[in-house]
Amino acid sequence: MEAKDILSKVRRIEIKARGLSKQVFAGQYHSAFKGKGMAFSEVREYQYGDDVRSIDWNVTARFNHPFVKIFEEERELTVMLLIDVSKSNKFGTEAAFKSDVITELAGVLSFSAIFNNDKVGVILFSDKVEKFIPPQKGRSHILRIIRELLVFEPESNGTDLSVAMRFLTNVVKKRCTAFVISDFQSADYEESFRICKRRHDLVAIRLIDKLEENLPNVGLIRAYDLENQKVSWIDTSSKKLREKYKYHWQNFNTKTEDFFLKTGTDEMKLRTGDDFVKPLIKLFKKRESKY
Repeated sequence: MEAKDILSKVRRIEIKARGLSKQVFAGQYHSAFKGKGMAFSEVREYQYGDDVRSIDWNVTARFNHPFVKIFEEERELTVMLLIDVSKSNKFGTEAAFKSDVITELAGVLSFSAIFNNDKVGVILFSDKVEKFIPPQKGRSHILRIIRELLVFEPESNGTDLSVAMRFLTNVVKKRCTAFVISDFQSADYEESFRICKRRHDLVAIRLIDKLEENLPNVGLIRAYDLENQKVSWIDTSSKKLREKYKYHWQNFNTKTEDFFLKTGTDEMKLRTGDDFVKPLIKLFKKRESKY
């Protein structure tokens, strides 16, 4: 991809992401993702009706008159995007590849965050941490994130979610909101996910393609696995094979959904052929009512 094409794509994604963040998601993002808590602001003289538990006894003793502490919401958050850049995301049979959807979605989440004065950081991972972009604010920082997602080529092909979970736990010490954007087709990540969730607020965004749910009857096909780089011939005309394929998907899907439910993790499922606006609004509203 040439430089002018990259700049053009970055600009197009910026326009869409900024527009959605300001016009559609602004208020809902603010309500859905709360600040760290209440921070001390100032003291003032006690007024009738004030909670006696907020009295500042040191100031009261000094002036021989009751004063109370005033607190305000500490709004600033750190938002981390944990983005799966494994080869399986270079797949899509609908309007776009999973990687294309991820880039636009990451842009919208990033602009929504900075419009609310939050910092945004990124962890790109495959079966290892490929790149870490520390949390920062500002438009130029967000444009760098979008540009990286457009041009980045991972060194590894596979997927290991546990690597990303452990890295987040070790590197980001203060509690953050982390969007884990992946198809979650990774083995043995559950324990590291649970440990990470004890410290951070994790939100799972799961990418799904129509072909992953049902195998169509199109005869003999040649399939290439991008992650293990193996070629297989599959006879899709076999009803038994299609049923086995569907059963495998349903089992994986149910197991994944149950895991998120048990761990209290908010999940958003997004198909490559669908617009992400409605599912994202639904996620924000769910969190707003929950918290």
